Amino acid sequence: MCTRFIIPLAVLSRLAEDGDIAEDSRVALLSTAASELSWRTLRNAHTRATQAGSVAGALAKVPETPVFDCRQTTSLPGVAVAEPATSDDATARRAFTETAAVVRFYRECFGRNSVDNAGMTLVSSIHYGVKYTNAFWNGSQMAYGDGDGQLFLDFTKANDVIGHELTHGVTQFTAGLNYENEAGALNESVSDVFGSMFRQWQAEQTADKADWLIGKDILGPRALDKGYTCLRDLADPGAGHCLSPQPAHYRDYVPGSDPHDGSGIPNHAFYLAATKHGSASWEAVGTVWYDALTSPKARKNMTFKVFAKLTRQIAAARPSVGSPATAIDEAWAEVGL
Repeated sequence: MCTRFIIPLAVLSRLAEDGDIAEDSRVALLSTAASELSWRTLRNAHTRATQAGSVAGALAKVPETPVFDCRQTTSLPGVAVAEPATSDDATARRAFTETAAVVRFYRECFGRNSVDNAGMTLVSSIHYGVKYTNAFWNGSQMAYGDGDGQLFLDFTKANDVIGHELTHGVTQFTAGLNYENEAGALNESVSDVFGSMFRQWQAEQTADKADWLIGKDILGPRALDKGYTCLRDLADPGAGHCLSPQPAHYRDYVPGSDPHDGSGIPNHAFYLAATKHGSASWEAVGTVWYDALTSPKARKNMTFKVFAKLTRQIAAARPSVGSPATAIDEAWAEVGL
């Protein structure tokens, strides 16, 4: 099965059963979890079709980033927002601005032209559903819920969430990682890693200055009151402040577990590599991760060990001056790979 949402179903279900949370928020969580199951077949079909076809070479055009308003319905894409860049709706402005920024991030840092490397138009649909508590890439476009206002806020408020979800599109058009077992965990990890890099790139932060949190800006007052500060933490995946804690070492990986759980292991490896090497995460170490994701050697059923070996090989082939090879090797070793 396949799901490309920022918040795992298990987390939504767990919160929906928490009697300490207001009933309207619990209803919204249950509704979100139920609707997400219907998208799985569609996303699988999109990925299979993408992998079966040939991906065109990079084009010169700048991808368009239109915004549509679902107006609290679940009908996609919704009604076109005429001028999203200057809209009175802050959600529309954020969706437009941050999607365009993700386009610049991939173009300037990795030489990639949109998620398909061929200038694909990136559609964003906002105000999806009623108090919908998630954001997702459905294989062809983005959709953002407004959140319930207590546990989760408007999902366009977190630039790393936007970077995370659009990176699922990049994975779809490159390695096509399956969404189960270790390949599924790698799929989620790649999105967390590039979402975090995007956030750091926008803030002009070096690896040692970043907080390495995912989803910090979408947690509402009730979630903060309960002690949560993020969805996930690449620096400390198992921390109690994470709404979705994860293992950080391969010995703790549970075969067949939810991809959002297992992703903590390669997430932590990237954090360790980036901080050991120093400078900006999207530079030396980030380019190795990108080259591994887009390598002809990448396979849809890649295991952690295969991906780690691929990054080691790519790093080792770089010129010795400024090479992140040692940092990457040590990072994988520290997480048991």
